[in-house]
Amino acid sequence: GGYVNHVLYFDQISPNPAALLSDALREAIFQVFGSFNNSRETFNREALSVFGSGWAWVVVDCEVDGLLRIITTGNQDYPRIFSRNQFPILGVDMWEHAYYLLHQNRRLDYLNSFFNVINPGFISEQYATAIARCSNSSSV
Repeated sequence: GGYVNHVLYFDQISPNPAALLSDALREAIFQVFGSFNNSRETFNREALSVFGSGWAWVVVDCEVDGLLRIITTGNQDYPRIFSRNQFPILGVDMWEHAYYLLHQNRRLDYLNSFFNVINPGFISEQYATAIARCSNSSSV
């Protein structure tokens, strides 16, 4: 899981994120969370609940009509280990090595910095791919 987690982590960030979220992903966020602020607060709360080693994820859950969910995993576990029907579209590394040099124990500052470098275009592509996989898995 560690390799796969970090590939997604580094693919989803950019020093100059320019793209916008797709309309489909924007609608999904509003459907589940009501607003961007609520989605971010929920994500931060879940991420901050990870103590020690782990990750926080936004996944598309095919078992719940492709709705977005925020989950956490311990250590280097990848969400699909637990459910083949959850496709991660965003993940943040909550291991100390990810934040300590710049933020010491201020993990919320780390999360705020993380949101400043997320590449919305990449996340939107991940969402579209996940939704397509949900459609394919329900027709099998």
